[in-house]
Amino acid sequence: MAKTPIYKRILLKLSGEALMGDHEYGIDPAVIHSIAADVKQLNQAGVQVAMVIGGGNIFRGVNLASEGMDRVTADHMGMLATVINALALQDAIKRQELAVRVMSALPIHTVCEDYIRLRAIRHLEKQRVVVFAAGTGNPFFTTDTAASLRGIEIGADVVVKGTKVDGVYSSDPVKDPSARLFEKLDYDEVIEQKLAVMDTTAIVLCRDNHIPIRVFNMTKQGALMRLVMGENEGTLVE
Repeated sequence: MAKTPIYKRILLKLSGEALMGDHEYGIDPAVIHSIAADVKQLNQAGVQVAMVIGGGNIFRGVNLASEGMDRVTADHMGMLATVINALALQDAIKRQELAVRVMSALPIHTVCEDYIRLRAIRHLEKQRVVVFAAGTGNPFFTTDTAASLRGIEIGADVVVKGTKVDGVYSSDPVKDPSARLFEKLDYDEVIEQKLAVMDTTAIVLCRDNHIPIRVFNMTKQGALMRLVMGENEGTLVE
């Protein structure tokens, strides 16, 4: 293992569904404790950690929009779900005795800070963990796109996406036992083959701004630290 991390600053993207653990809804305390412990390891290794969290464990705007709700209203509800998750993560990270700030793209002054790019960078420079909530603050954009955007804005070395599988596969490994795990892909391959990494807008943002993406299994013990230390973990898209 390398003695020092290969990345100084990362943007870690987690889906809301990942927080459910084995539950059908909501937040599993054991899962957020595990995530917070992983973040503490990175912080102690000198890595600056920013995070974007989805809201699918509570509410997915696109689902209700498909049932007839106004899409803008539904997406705003989904953004608020990500704020709930961000506050839960903040609490878990604070219990690891780390400094942490939640910054929301929607102004909610009583519970978190507004997202201001230079302030976010300053928090990271002071080795505080930053959790970005409410996506981009705009409807029709996913939290994947928010992760790419925030990663670019803060000058992250890599966007790291945590999933429940070991990386990017040729097809769904749960349904297809013959699915092949890719070690490395380029952005255009992901788009052309319609691989389930992130949505197309998010991939294009990373491609055009030359920021690599790492997809790894967040449920795998020590996987995030190995990835940051330069080991061959998950799938690299660049």
